[in-house]
Amino acid sequence: MRIYQCLVSLVVASFATVTFAAENWPAWRGKASSGSTELGSYPAKWSDTENLIWKAPLPGKGCSTPVVWEKKIYLTSPASGEDSVLCFDWEGDKLWQTSLGKERKGKHRNGSGSNPSVVTDGKSVFALFKSGNFAGLSLKGKVLWKENLSGYGKDTLYWDFGTSPILTSKHIVVALMRQNNSWLIAFEKATGKVAWKVERNYETPREGDHSYATPILINHKGEEAILVWGAERLSAHSAKDGSILWISSGFNPKKKNNWVVVGSHVVAGDVAIVPFGRGSHIAGVKMGGTGDITKPNRLWTRNDSGCFVPTPAVLGKKVFILRDRGEVHCIDSDTGKSHWEDAFPRASSSYYGSPTIAGGKLYAPREDGVILVADVSNGFRFLGENDMGERVIASPVPVSNRLLVRGEKHLFCLGE
Repeated sequence: MRIYQCLVSLVVASFATVTFAAENWPAWRGKASSGSTELGSYPAKWSDTENLIWKAPLPGKGCSTPVVWEKKIYLTSPASGEDSVLCFDWEGDKLWQTSLGKERKGKHRNGSGSNPSVVTDGKSVFALFKSGNFAGLSLKGKVLWKENLSGYGKDTLYWDFGTSPILTSKHIVVALMRQNNSWLIAFEKATGKVAWKVERNYETPREGDHSYATPILINHKGEEAILVWGAERLSAHSAKDGSILWISSGFNPKKKNNWVVVGSHVVAGDVAIVPFGRGSHIAGVKMGGTGDITKPNRLWTRNDSGCFVPTPAVLGKKVFILRDRGEVHCIDSDTGKSHWEDAFPRASSSYYGSPTIAGGKLYAPREDGVILVADVSNGFRFLGENDMGERVIASPVPVSNRLLVRGEKHLFCLGE
């Protein structure tokens, strides 16, 4: 009997190992757009001689986050003046590199022409660039189709386009949010043909209609919907045809100029968390309803917290806010009240990358290439900092006990 129990335990353990190893990170903020995972164990400290599994050179400066599907790593990068998609295996060897057209370089010191992250459904990889180059590729790097989105109007963004495409069950969806030519467009995955498109133009104070946020796929009355944040409005659109299901506004009551959207919104349960006001405000909106839900669905608003560039991370009903100067707030999604507030050690550099929660730790990439780590499983406990030796803007990606960090020059793989 004891032998039988041992055999059963071994089978269960083996199944758990296989299941764990198959974990994927298919989009910029992971499968649920949360920037977090409860699976795995990840290092707090590393160096050239400790917890560095491998590092691979990159052909150019890009700020997109790598994505992972079945231990294959995909990311965008410029290469010899061309927009390119790269694929690495789990050991850090480059499997393929596919060029998609002329690069349009970044303007900001922390930007690039390869800001958007790729997204995959496990069958194809979809990539978008500042140049407007947009393509679907096979998992082996073959171009299935290619379009250029510059025909939808001039890119009037002050800085570098950074909105990543997202997937619905049927389409690949892109949000273009800029002055007087904003669009939400769905493309057929197999062909790249336009399935539907809707304009999303609103009058706002200067730069208020510019948005670098990435949409989120949500559920609305049992159907897929697309949650979009930009132009001082949070709107839910039907994934079938792009029509507006509900909209929440009132995010700039004093009509201030330059309240541009950089950090994206996040979702915790049935609450959307919306950072606004250049890092000075954050609000909770209960999702659902019909039409204008501004007044009945605004649950809370804070003017003493928020984030401008980094997007929050979500774990359950806890929302982790990394502010631009290193303050960290953990707030309750339903009430907006803080569970705790703390901060990383002060430095002259700011935080541009979005935080990642993995194995109870918060990883915060600072623009100077230092990644700071804190245990946030029960409050905030600073664990240390790690200098990557090059600038880091992309969010760390945790998969199967490995932490992937994309720097300006290298892709790093870390593990205990």
